[in-house]
Amino acid sequence: MEFLETQDPEKKKLLETSNRHRQEMEREIKDITQKTEKVLKNALIIGGVLAVTYVVVNQWSSSKNKKKKSTKEKDIQDTIGQEPVNENSSLLSKMGDKAINLATMLLLDLAKEKLSEYLQNRKSKDENS
Repeated sequence: MEFLETQDPEKKKLLETSNRHRQEMEREIKDITQKTEKVLKNALIIGGVLAVTYVVVNQWSSSKNKKKKSTKEKDIQDTIGQEPVNENSSLLSKMGDKAINLATMLLLDLAKEKLSEYLQNRKSKDENS
């Protein structure tokens, strides 16, 4: 039966074309699979790093806040003589505070750079005069 299929030149040409397309599709699927695996691995690594960073920063800031609150509460108790006040900030307000602090740091850094540029320009103008 195969002998008859291979004798017809048109069928032979179609079979070869079909095999070539199948091989190309398999190669493209293999490439797409490899790229997808690479992207997923990178996403998992980045996500893991972000999660670990968040946990570490959260734990670090929580321990500092607890220490600060306990010393502040003791000071308030000593001066006022009342029961300690338990203030629980919401997650949104904490995130807002962190965003404000980050923005302030960025603006201060930008101001520092601009001031440095201004002083350098002024110094070069004084030297040229």
